Amino acid sequence: MNESVEPHGTAALLVDSRGRYLLHLRDANKNICDPGTWSVPGGGREGEETAAEAVERELLEETGLTVPLEPFTIVGCHGPGPGGPDGPTEGRIQVYLGAWDGDADELPCPEGIMFRHFDAATIPFLTMCPWTKEVIDLHQARGLAPAAVPARARPGGRARRNIVGVHLYLERDGRILLGLRHPDSAFAASTHHFLAGHCEQESAVACLVREAEEEAGLGIDPGDVELVHVVHVVDRPGGRPRIQLVFRARRWHGTPEVREPDRCLSWGWWPADDLPEPVVPYARAAVEGIRAGRLYSELGWA
Repeated sequence: MNESVEPHGTAALLVDSRGRYLLHLRDANKNICDPGTWSVPGGGREGEETAAEAVERELLEETGLTVPLEPFTIVGCHGPGPGGPDGPTEGRIQVYLGAWDGDADELPCPEGIMFRHFDAATIPFLTMCPWTKEVIDLHQARGLAPAAVPARARPGGRARRNIVGVHLYLERDGRILLGLRHPDSAFAASTHHFLAGHCEQESAVACLVREAEEEAGLGIDPGDVELVHVVHVVDRPGGRPRIQLVFRARRWHGTPEVREPDRCLSWGWWPADDLPEPVVPYARAAVEGIRAGRLYSELGWA
């Protein structure tokens, strides 16, 4: 395919040895393509990237995976706009096919809600992104046999990527800023937590500044930020390890406000020695470490 006419959009359809499809649940209530639907990893080309380069980058950023991919099909899609006088934008997506056996729960999810495997019989009962359903139907119609692929390495095998989380520690008059997460949140539902996010293609401090603005409308100068604690945490034996970086902002401007109501219900200032219940365990460990003058904690490791 000539590079100049390659579709702008790319996506990766990953199938395991049982014939199940790896799907990604997209955020709802946002001005994005196909909100609240099950889709597949992917994204647009950047700069002078080819479609193949773009899909490899997007797959690595969204799932941490690097797997062999082959061109499969091209489908049409509709974006949130603007396109024409009033309608949505229209585009094309180059879909690649790959094979991967592994635990979807162990994948990082810096965007959207979660990853899950589904067999073909379950697909009709899901709220699907239209073009993703089209791609899966085509894969089924062609009768392609599931590839034999090795399972993902477990602890003690090859190195596993750690997810990097970035957290904001704000203290005012002995009180710490915490948010109450939405009861439908995939992580820490109805639990108090720092303002936080996953590092994308950016530095940790840049991520912190971005998340502070997006989640709470707070302005922070990168020069006013210092690292005050690190928690290396694993939720369960064999689970995905996570490195949680906690930064203190010495100064900021703005008053915390709820900018993402689907994820956070409220912001509040809580006494450092009397935190609300419940609190995300590693956030509590970080607060205790900061107050004790420790830079590092571990949580959940056997």
